[in-house]
Formats: sequence, C-alpha cells, structure tokens
Amino acid sequence: MIHQRALEYLLALEGAALLRSFVEESDPGFGRARVAEMRRLLAMAELDVEPVAVERVSATDGYRVWSRTYDEPGNGLFPAEEAAVRGILADLKPGVVLDAACGTGRHSAWLADRGHRVIGVDGSPDMLARARDRVPGADFREGPLERLPLPDRSVDAVVCALALTHVRDLRPVFAEFARVLRPGGDLVISDVAQEWIAMGSVPRVRLDDGRPALTPGHRHRTSDYLGAALPVGLRVVSCDEPRQGPVVPLDAGAEMPAGGTPVGETGPWDQWPWSLAGMLPHVWQAVTGGVPLMIIWHFQRDPADR
Repeated sequence: MIHQRALEYLLALEGAALLRSFVEESDPGFGRARVAEMRRLLAMAELDVEPVAVERVSATDGYRVWSRTYDEPGNGLFPAEEAAVRGILADLKPGVVLDAACGTGRHSAWLADRGHRVIGVDGSPDMLARARDRVPGADFREGPLERLPLPDRSVDAVVCALALTHVRDLRPVFAEFARVLRPGGDLVISDVAQEWIAMGSVPRVRLDDGRPALTPGHRHRTSDYLGAALPVGLRVVSCDEPRQGPVVPLDAGAEMPAGGTPVGETGPWDQWPWSLAGMLPHVWQAVTGGVPLMIIWHFQRDPADR
C-alpha cells in the first residue's frame, strides 16, 4: 500500500527547489523564501490530514478502468510525443509495422493512414476493443510485450509508445522486439522521463468500488535501455529528450497567497500531483524547468544479421 498526503508532496517540491538552488545561480533570498513557505505549509491545519491509502495494481487492471476515458481529453504528453515519434516514422516505406502496447490505437491509426499494414499488440482487452473500433483495418492481438504473438522476423518496424514505464525489466521486451524485426528494421520507442515518474507522473485510477490505485511506474535510466538493446543486436540511430520549457530564474519574488490556501485548492486525489503543483506554481517551475518530459529512442536491427 502507498500512502500519499498533499502536505508531504508540497514540502517535497520545496525541498527539490532548495536542492536545485544549492548548485545553481539563484536570488540570495530564494532559500529563505522556501524555508519560510515550508513553515507556512506546516502551520496549515487543513493540510494536516490522514494520508490517502493507494493500491498498486497491474497495468491490465489499471487500463481496464482508464480505457473508458483514455482519449478524453487525452494525455498532455501526446502532442510532443506524437510529433517526435512520427517525425522518425514518416520516411518509412509502407510495410508491416508492429504497434507494441498499442493502447487505443492512436499510432496505429496514423500508420494505417500512411499505407502500412498494422499489427497492434496490447495486454489490455479493454484498450484493444477501443483500438479495433478506431482502426477496423488493423490486426489487433492480445499479448504481453515479453511474449509477442508474432513469428520471427515478421515486421519491418516496431513502435512502442509511452508503455515501458510499466515494465520492470526491459531486457525480455527488447529481446522480443529484436526477434520480430527483420534485419535492417526500425524500432522507435517513447517513454516517460524517469524524472517525471519520480515527481508522481504515474497513471492513477479509481477502481470500480472507488478505491484509489496507481499503475506500475518504473524509472528507467539510459543505461537500462542500452543494456537491453545492444546485446540483442539493436544499434542506436538517435536519442532525444524533449524538455519541459526553459530553466527559470531561481528568485524569491513569487510566493503562495499570504492568506493561506483553502482545502479545496489541493484538488481531489484524482488530480494529484497536477493540482498540487498549481498551489505552488513558482516552485513547480523552479523544479521542472529544463527537465526532460520523455525520452525518444530510434534503434535499428543490424542489416547484416541474417
């Protein structure tokens, strides 16, 4: 069981901002302002409440719930992620493309429109049902990333979007990607930056009985991807980390409202951590400015691997 309190998250943000100011240029009053603000937060009785008890559920169970609203209005990462991934895939000649962890088929639809034969694989029957409605001409199959329901060397390209954060060990997944790829085939991966996982950007859902729950969120570092890809014959073509806006000056000018913050402004648990970030926008900007939003990988299977 995970226990989450708004007060503790807000204090953690203040502490993260202090750590950043410890090694970066900052206003001389920045640190004092953060300490004073932490004292004010600690003095707010409305924030001194019992933690929310949160379960950890499997990705399949989480997406069974999330599938109902996944595309409405959609993930805030989608625009930047789609631009990066599709920029790589745009030059591919029409062929057979695997959309691994295809979800509701947002990449499958785009690939099909460009003349590719699309095979979508996902572990969630509920997400697959929506993908089939969205892209009726594609071939959607249920299965885990660690055991893809495809024969060896059967696809020209693989795309896996914003899914590997749910996977603890990347090695069997990359081995499967390499197995189904033809020699010279392309693998394009997007994943949530590990910094954002650490700041609470993990899908949260309400189970059917109303209990709060989080899906798995694993923090993969660059070495984890490379350690999984290189031994199975995948070479790096490119790696990009789109950023969260510019680094902002660390100044002491902006502070939370002097009168304190009403309880309602923390927002419901379902909106955390974003509603909490809204309580301390100046601190949030100081912490997240210049931090990568995601990581985008382009690998290629060795053309000489016959």
